[in-house]
Amino acid sequence: MKKMKNWLLGSGLTLMLLFLSGCVKMTQDASGKAIPDTGSFTYKVLVAPLDSLLKMIANLVGGDNRWGWAIILVTLIVRFIILPLGIHQSRQTMIQSEKMQYIKPQLDAVQAKLKAATTQQEQLAAQQEMSAVYKENGVSMLGGMGCLPLLIQMPVFSALYTTARYSENLQNASFYGIDLTKPAIIFVVLAGVFYALQSVVSMVGIPEEQKKQMRMMSIVSPLMIIMFSIGAPAGVTLYWVVGGFIACLQTYITNVIMKPRIKAQIQAEMKKNPPKVVVTPPKKEVEAKSTTQANQPQAKKLNQGNNQNKGRNAGKQQRNHK
Repeated sequence: MKKMKNWLLGSGLTLMLLFLSGCVKMTQDASGKAIPDTGSFTYKVLVAPLDSLLKMIANLVGGDNRWGWAIILVTLIVRFIILPLGIHQSRQTMIQSEKMQYIKPQLDAVQAKLKAATTQQEQLAAQQEMSAVYKENGVSMLGGMGCLPLLIQMPVFSALYTTARYSENLQNASFYGIDLTKPAIIFVVLAGVFYALQSVVSMVGIPEEQKKQMRMMSIVSPLMIIMFSIGAPAGVTLYWVVGGFIACLQTYITNVIMKPRIKAQIQAEMKKNPPKVVVTPPKKEVEAKSTTQANQPQAKKLNQGNNQNKGRNAGKQQRNHK
């Protein structure tokens, strides 16, 4: 029964990922040019409705720049729909991160055991201890991270890419002089700047040790957005520009406003219910360290005394020689 549940869950997640990827089936016209297959399921479910929605909003807005504003409004709708989910996941990540600080001494002890392990059994035992530390203290090994908000955006991004490239409505559309069907470097730069700013804001109030770990991601994230946008139609890149601006606002809300409250909440919780001790450093090592530290001052005094005695004996030998 358990295997059947796992199989159903795995199959469901796989189908969801395939759907959320939003990949549009392509075909060829009479001249051999690649065009989207209008009869495919993905086109009917994603591209056609998005094209109709953009057309409706553009007609409501009116003016020469109506298609650009239609894309901005669709982006805002999508981002505000997933905003509560994004804030919730950020909050969970912060809670897990704060709890991690309290179990870090135990995790360091397990890491030391893993490094010192010489057999597979010792490594397995250390890994089981690490899992027990996380489990007993209610901390996720993934740190509360999730990619669902990004997956939800994927079908919109894919559908918008297809619409911007092949829709007849957008073929002659422009946004303040920028052709929405061709790449626009100004939008690429703006998207990179907004996501770089979002990475900077995400590191506000984070310990220096964690900042070092996050710096690589703070560089990779804007670079990936730039790579996605540099060859994409300006209409698609405009989606990332607005999305990056919303991401900055969301990160400011979570890191600058919510984080101090979460930190105080976890501190009070840990004071009331301290973390469960699953792993402790070996007592022999602790005693050896304390004994060594206690003997260090005595050793220094003995060395100083020996040096003084050597000096006195050397003086006596010189007098006797004379």
